[in-house]
Order: sequence, then C-alpha cells, then structure tokens
Amino acid sequence: MALTLYVDTARWRAHQQSVLQQFPGIIPVCKGNGYGFGHERLSEEAMRMGADVLAVGTTYEAARIKDWFSGDLLVLTPFRLGEEPVPLPDRVIRSVSSVEGVRGLVGARVVVEVMSSMKRHGISEQDLPKLHAALEDVRLEGFAIHLPLDRGDGTTAVDEVVAWMEQLRNAHLPTHTMFVSHLKADELARLRQQYPHTHFRARIGTRLWLGDHDATQYRGAVLDVTPVTKNDRFGYRQQKVAGDGHLVVVAGGTSHGVGLEAPKALHGMMPRAKGVARAGLATMNRNLSPFVWAGKQRWFAEPPHMQVSILFVPGDAPAPQVGDELVAHLRHTTTQFDRIVDH
Repeated sequence: MALTLYVDTARWRAHQQSVLQQFPGIIPVCKGNGYGFGHERLSEEAMRMGADVLAVGTTYEAARIKDWFSGDLLVLTPFRLGEEPVPLPDRVIRSVSSVEGVRGLVGARVVVEVMSSMKRHGISEQDLPKLHAALEDVRLEGFAIHLPLDRGDGTTAVDEVVAWMEQLRNAHLPTHTMFVSHLKADELARLRQQYPHTHFRARIGTRLWLGDHDATQYRGAVLDVTPVTKNDRFGYRQQKVAGDGHLVVVAGGTSHGVGLEAPKALHGMMPRAKGVARAGLATMNRNLSPFVWAGKQRWFAEPPHMQVSILFVPGDAPAPQVGDELVAHLRHTTTQFDRIVDH
C-alpha cells in the first residue's frame, strides 16, 4: 500500500495545451523533483508536446534527463568557475551570469542572464561593454531575465524587460532571442509586438505542470486502524491519547515529504494570526496533518515516521478501514510518491 499520485491525464494535458497556446515557443521547466511528477515523466510529456528545449535546474539533472529528452537542455543554474565538471553532450546550453563565466565556457552554447530586480544573479549594466570580446569565444543562444512574482514599486514586468532590451541594444549586443520567466500571456504578447525581430521564449514550470489543481491528487493508503481510549499510551514517545477514538496508520512519511513545509511569505493580519496559532499548537504537540478523513484534516497523533504517519481520529468520526485511501494536501515540489496512477 502506498502514497499515490493520481493524475486525471486528459484534464492535465488539456491544461498543458492551454498554456502552450498562450505561450508559443514555450520552454518547459523540469527541475528539482520534477514538480512532483519526476524527471522521466516530465521529459516524456515535453517530448509529447513537441518541445525543442527543456530547462533543467542543474548539470546533474541534465546528466540524468539527457537519456529521456532528445532535444536541447538548458541548465538554469549559472556556470561558476571551478565547478565540478559533469560530462554533458553538446546539446546542453549553459546559463552564465558573469563576464568571467562567459570566458570560462570557450566554445560552449550559452545564455547570458541579466540582473533583474530579483537581485539574485546576472550581468549588470556596467558589465555589458566587457561582454563583446568574451562572446566571441562562445555560441550565444540569447539573453535571459528572471523576474519576480510580485512587484511593489509601481513598475510592470514589461517595463523591466523593455529597459533591459534597450540597454542591450545601446551596448550593441544581439537581441535575437530573449528567455523570460514569470510573464503573463498578455505581457509576452506586448513585448513581441514591440520587438518583432526578437524571439521571446517563456520558461515555464509551475503554471504548466501544476496550474490545474484539480487534475492531480495525492492519496495515502490506510495500513492499520487501532481503537484507543483516553489516556492509553502509544507511539515512540509513549504519549497519552487525548480521548477515545482510533489511531490510523497511513502511507506517507518524512521520506515522502509529509510533515515538511517551506517557509511562506505572510501578508496581512489574518494569515499572520493563523501562523501564530499554528506555532502555539505545535508547542503543545498539536500538529495538523495533510490527510483528510470524513471531511476534515486530521491531527498527527505524533510526528510522522519515515514512511508512514499516525493520525488520531476521534470517536465522533467514523473509523476508516484498512485499504481506504485518505486524500492528502501535499506540496508537489516537496513530495515523493510511491507510485503514479493515470486515470
């Protein structure tokens, strides 16, 4: 019995097609854990949709995915001098974010990342004049800009891309191809209209693979159900049960990503108040699990184990049976499934 990712395949692929129509020339992104689907599955999907380039996170991912995807592979993590060499075919394109990095990739295919308001990495405007000589020794595929999701300064994503386009033009650098991230379809259309001789290529992962939340669902199989009464002791730490009910062992533990949570940026009083409440409950060993039974998310009876979780279902709710599956609200990018089922 397993933690299973169920995929409504027809619905999932219909959503993919809607994104492809909005972003012609899209470059699908397959990085990390493959957005919960795995590298092999997303490589197959990218091939099926006719993608000529697939973006990956690291050179190590490129080394694995090259056997599943026959087109070009764009490595998003910038090249760094002195990095561990990884044997890769010529169809791999490296991102680079410094003049020194360009000089270290003689003969390679490169995409030059420019510094955006993300302030993460990229070539600065001051470094553009130094690029001319360095670019003579590489095969330039284009420039790239990675944009923030939110903007608080009154500018738009289009404004930022336009500013960089003009800076590249003023520096007499080629603008035949611009790789962009986190643009809306209408913003991309505006840029294409304003710069008809530039090929804008959107790198998209989350919106492509996870944009239709109802197309996928995680479910954990119930492995054991044990009736308990108040003050019974259980588990590794022999805690006391808070009341009558059942201890439910369900597939899905820390090795799957259950119980792991990435920090969130909270905006507004209500989300902050909920965060404080959750933290307070956690100090009392009260942690809400991602598993749902009888219409409610159920509490962890104790911290999740490596491959299973133990939940407490109170006596006022019906007890699940061994073999039942509990829906689990899990984050795709931090979850590893045991199996995937298309239906």
